Amino acid sequence: MTPGEEEKHLYDLLKNFSTAMLASRTQDNSLHARPMAVAELTPGAEAYFITDARSPKAAEIEAHPDVLVTFQSSSEFATLYGTAAVVRDRTHVERLWNEAWRVWFPGGKDDPNLVLISVTPRSGEYWDNSGTEGLKYFFEGLKAYFKGERPRIGDTVNAKVTLRP
Repeated sequence: MTPGEEEKHLYDLLKNFSTAMLASRTQDNSLHARPMAVAELTPGAEAYFITDARSPKAAEIEAHPDVLVTFQSSSEFATLYGTAAVVRDRTHVERLWNEAWRVWFPGGKDDPNLVLISVTPRSGEYWDNSGTEGLKYFFEGLKAYFKGERPRIGDTVNAKVTLRP
């Protein structure tokens, strides 16, 4: 695949995920990961999540903006490495508002503590074992199992993608 095709394939995988794990650095520089609902994903793989402005993750991101976001299903896996920011733009919050979020934000889209976390990725990586590639991988795995070997993973199953210079 060309770099453009790999970037498109990454986005095509990511747009099917509704949740992700967001890992950031704590005040003592430890790593902390937590599940997040995906509020929006743009074609350039910029991801948006909702959070409370008072949450530790908002403070962590403001202190250490480099983050890792992971996505996983039974046959598709992806990571984004990038820079996060807390977004307080009320217009953007209102545009992305989802009524299901009222559980965490009883005040609705006008809750002053409802903010977004944006992740602008520098790079990403994916492992796609779905569709025909999944069938190829399954048969390679089966063949390797009976031969007592490790399966060969083709270039189209895994790719590292540079998203921003």
